[in-house]
This record gives sequence, C-alpha cells and structure tokens, in this order.
Amino acid sequence: MRIGVFGTGVVGQTLASKLVQLGHQVRMGAREASNERAAGWAKTAGAGASHGTFSDAATFGEILFHCALGAVALEVLGAAGEANLRGKVLIDTSNPLDVSKGMPPTLFVSGNDSLAERIQRAFPATRVVKALNTINAQIMVDPGRVKGDHDVFVSGNDAEAKAQVRELLAGFGWKPSQVIDLGDITTARGTEAYLLLWLRLWGSIGSPDFNIKVVR
Repeated sequence: MRIGVFGTGVVGQTLASKLVQLGHQVRMGAREASNERAAGWAKTAGAGASHGTFSDAATFGEILFHCALGAVALEVLGAAGEANLRGKVLIDTSNPLDVSKGMPPTLFVSGNDSLAERIQRAFPATRVVKALNTINAQIMVDPGRVKGDHDVFVSGNDAEAKAQVRELLAGFGWKPSQVIDLGDITTARGTEAYLLLWLRLWGSIGSPDFNIKVVR
C-alpha cells in the first residue's frame, strides 16, 4: 500500500519506518522537499521510503498519517491540499498541546470541541480517524513494549475508514481485543483530554513506556 506521512519528528519517523518494514511504500512529507530530516530518513529507512512536500505525500498516499504538531495541523493539511486529501483516510495522531506558557502544556481546544473535529470540519471530504494519540511513538508500533494487555482507541465518522485503521494497527501488533472503537469523531475529545493525565503520569512514573487497560 502507498502511505503518506505528514511530519518529520519522532512520531512521523517511527510510524513511517515501521510501515516500510511491513512492506508498504511510504512518502514522508515536509514543508520543503529538501527537508534534511525527511531526506535523512528516506536514505536509511529502506527501498520503500521516499520524501517530498506535504502535497507530494498527500498525492502519493492511499492512506495518510498526520503526525505533525497539533498546533500546525490545519496549516500542514492545507499545504497538503484539500483535493489531495479528498476521499482518503487520514489518521490523526496529534494532540492540541499548548506550550506557550511552559511545561506541562495545556490544551488549546477541549471540552465541547477537539482538534480532530476541527480537522474534519476543515476537510469534510476526508475520512478522519483519531488514533494512537494516547501512547508514545515506540508503543504505537510495538505494543509488546508494555507487558500485558492494554488498549488503543479509534474515533471517526466512517466505519469503513476505522476498519482500515484496525488493519494497520493489527500490522503493528495490536490485537482486535485491544482496539476500542469509541464512536464518532466527537469522541476524540476524550482521548485528546487524556493527554493532561498522560503527561503527569509520565512525570510521576519517570518513563513514557506505559499504557492503560480498560477493565470491564
């Protein structure tokens, strides 16, 4: 499968590298085609790796990952191009973190809205699925890094899109029983708000290598 990844940071590179390892063709997008981090990643990630602009990645990918900072999500996706996103599944892994007042960060949207909803409203013809935003990048692609059963969540309006995301998650090692479908895109309000607790757990535990299990 051809997959486009927006973002050259830890999340983008970790997901993109795993997807290449799984046999997908992956194009990493950045603001400039000459982006050094994207070029460096493409050089070392394997034969299925390439890089270009956000627009290049959006055009290339059958499925897309948004891994840029939440603060620039709409700008990044605007640069990718509405026409290039139309009809495609967009997996949004970002969070609306606001670090303008220092650490720990707050959220620039919460309560009766979410970043995922803003993305869906801005690009109504794109099938947005919120996923993987409640865990660190290494656990995203290697759930076995955390011992025992633990859960990952998906939110989105399109059932077929969420089914495709489940297939990708299975490739990363997530069992079907570990993937909880919260419902439509408004349920991303909950997973995004969880970041306030997640950050404090990281500070208390001293490591980001943890996750939660919903016990019924």
